[in-house]
Amino acid sequence: MGMKDLKYLLAYLAPISAFVGLYLQGWFAPGSFYIAFVIIPFVELFRSGSTENLSEAEEDSKAKAIFFDVLLYLNLPILFALVSYFLYTITYVPLTNWEIFFSIFNVGILVSTIGINVAHELGHRQTKHEQLMSKMLLTTALYTHFFIEHNRGHHKNVATYEDPATARLNEVLYIFWFRSTINGYMGAWKLEATRLRNMGESIFSVKNEMIRWQLIQLAYLSIIGITFGPQAILFAIAIAVVGFLLLETVNYVEHYGLTRERLANGRYEQVQPWHSWNSNHDLGRIYLYELTRHSDHHFKASRKFQILRNFKESPQLPFGYPGSMLLSTIPPVWFKLMNKRVASVKIA
Repeated sequence: MGMKDLKYLLAYLAPISAFVGLYLQGWFAPGSFYIAFVIIPFVELFRSGSTENLSEAEEDSKAKAIFFDVLLYLNLPILFALVSYFLYTITYVPLTNWEIFFSIFNVGILVSTIGINVAHELGHRQTKHEQLMSKMLLTTALYTHFFIEHNRGHHKNVATYEDPATARLNEVLYIFWFRSTINGYMGAWKLEATRLRNMGESIFSVKNEMIRWQLIQLAYLSIIGITFGPQAILFAIAIAVVGFLLLETVNYVEHYGLTRERLANGRYEQVQPWHSWNSNHDLGRIYLYELTRHSDHHFKASRKFQILRNFKESPQLPFGYPGSMLLSTIPPVWFKLMNKRVASVKIA
């Protein structure tokens, strides 16, 4: 680990800004929104980042450095502390409707970034404790099925119509939200049922991960209701919805319009670097723990975030991920900006 690696500490600006927003309220209530969707997109208009990759020796060294793992692990207690503080504030502090609305959005952003996004990274690890941490983080988004569908479904079917998380050309974001959310959830049940049948087990077995984690999510909401009152359950659901809709917006941006060819044998071509949208904009890379180097993640899902590589063949977004997410909310602008780029990827 070198001094340059301390840049990843900037990712903690997200939870810090969220705590500040909850504490000060007023114009500070949006908290993490200012970091994620104002400051980062604005700065990235003037900074494109680096295309440089690590040497083989540097990769080996950084892959073994515990510093990067600890950075991820700390997000678990931070997120649960943040959610608890949010529920306490909503329950016991007099707030205006405006402050409540922006507090939900403020914390929902963190459920997505240090929750689902970090869970995504840890969910690809091989150790049991990291996979457990992944599922615990996903609990705050009520999206534990993502662990199954993403790992066993998305990575197999990406850039095909069989993948609910791959946005189709000219598909409006808001329609994609419904299609990806519903089909992703149903897909996880099907994948788990197939796994259990192959093991000779009943789908109603205690080994069914979907059943276990749906019960854990219900227990999570029940504890919130007992601790903060029944109304707090609605607020916990609200931040979860914001969190998973932001995840689905990232999904939309990551693979929009990119498709794999079906071969003569009926199978799809192997996933290639040009089947994911990438961004080397440096602030977004730090904020999202290098998720924006997405092609390399699909090349080898177990590759740790700190050693993900840039491929020259990978299509690049005109803006970083946060800026692109904002643009995707305005379909005519998004289509005008991206459809030509999709066509050029297919031609290349």
